Amino acid sequence: MTKNISVFGLGKLGASMAACLASRGFNIVGVDVLSKSVELLNNGHAPVQETGLNKLIEDNKKSIRATEDVQNAIDSSDMSFVIVPTPSDSRGAFEIQYVAHAFKNIGRALKNKQSYHLVVLTSTVLPGSMRHGLIPVLEKESGKKCGEDFGVCYSPALIAIGSIIKDFLNPDFNFIGEFDEKSGSILEDVYTRMTLKEPAMRRMSIENAEIAKIALNSYITMKISFANIISELCEKVPSGDVDIVTEAIGSDSRIGSRYLKGGLGFGGTCFPRDNVALSFICSELNSSHSLLDTTDQYNDTLSDRFVKKILPYVKKGETAAVLGLAYKPLSHIVEESQSILLAKALSDAGLRVIGYDPLAADEARPVLQYHTLVEDNLENALKDATIVFIANNDEIFKKLTPEQLLLNKQEVKVVDFWRCLSSDFETHPKIKYIPIGKCDNPQTNNKKLKDLWL
Repeated sequence: MTKNISVFGLGKLGASMAACLASRGFNIVGVDVLSKSVELLNNGHAPVQETGLNKLIEDNKKSIRATEDVQNAIDSSDMSFVIVPTPSDSRGAFEIQYVAHAFKNIGRALKNKQSYHLVVLTSTVLPGSMRHGLIPVLEKESGKKCGEDFGVCYSPALIAIGSIIKDFLNPDFNFIGEFDEKSGSILEDVYTRMTLKEPAMRRMSIENAEIAKIALNSYITMKISFANIISELCEKVPSGDVDIVTEAIGSDSRIGSRYLKGGLGFGGTCFPRDNVALSFICSELNSSHSLLDTTDQYNDTLSDRFVKKILPYVKKGETAAVLGLAYKPLSHIVEESQSILLAKALSDAGLRVIGYDPLAADEARPVLQYHTLVEDNLENALKDATIVFIANNDEIFKKLTPEQLLLNKQEVKVVDFWRCLSSDFETHPKIKYIPIGKCDNPQTNNKKLKDLWL
């Protein structure tokens, strides 16, 4: 029974997995090329910011240590998780040089180890990467044979930034792409002991797991885009309300309600790139990918659509506050954030833009330096704003009051992408409330509908 585990890569996913495994009784050694990350973990502190991570490490610091010494980590463990970056290249594919480097070092360490060792890749890769690009590295450097002297699995993480720990400990299911039955069985046993419930174990070939991971994320992007298409339609149909429509269709077990919500579109480090990567591999293998491309193209148009929608309500030079700059609440990630694109588009349209985010201000500043002033204080962001955009549905924004937005101003316009503000905004005499996904011009659109049937 596996007790000692090494985790290569102490970023958000790696550090969180290390902490989760330690909390479930495993002895963990973390490995990273950054001495600062190693030092922080050895001192009982999280090397990265993630909800609940620091406390989990502090509570389990006796079971966690870190090192830069790969040989020591391999000798001290029976199994290794590799969670290092696989950035996108110019084609949209995933680069594997960081994984290959980790596998090279692990292979060299395995050369000097007599006992069996399981290597599990968690980073996202394209089909064929493991069997043809990475396993040969382990075999070459170790002088050993996969399936005999060591085992390999591909097991991508199904997590979301901001809830990584919860997702690791309570997954809907676990992917296990196994080189052979022995490798898969060892990993299944570890997952069974790590998780708090009894999730399904989806064991399959390595290639099927590689496909399944990017297919899952791509399907979610299509679901999000579909909800946004329905949101746009609801705006043009009298009494249309995207939340009522999506709640209804999401009640059907064939569809489900998760991610079926009209909003500002998808972003972040996973969804956009996984969608592009799936399109790339389909194209390379002469498989259809038009639906994937359409999803991406539609998402790219959203910020321009919303700017065009609000232009009749604003004047050039007017101050706009964009609340929520990260791609989602409880995150500092601004990569591919629709809020960032919105802020830039508003600036290009001639508005003076002020941004605020409770976590992502420092990350947003260099990205928006020529377009938006990013405030550290919510009150300062709202002080001069005559139009306010609720760009993500963080709890702090849900609690806003009309008084906080007005601040002695005669009128304030509020664009609520998530329809998360209280009903007080809809009826307030000094607030022009524009909920995205609800009909805001019933007379004109009712005439258009009527004309269809005359």
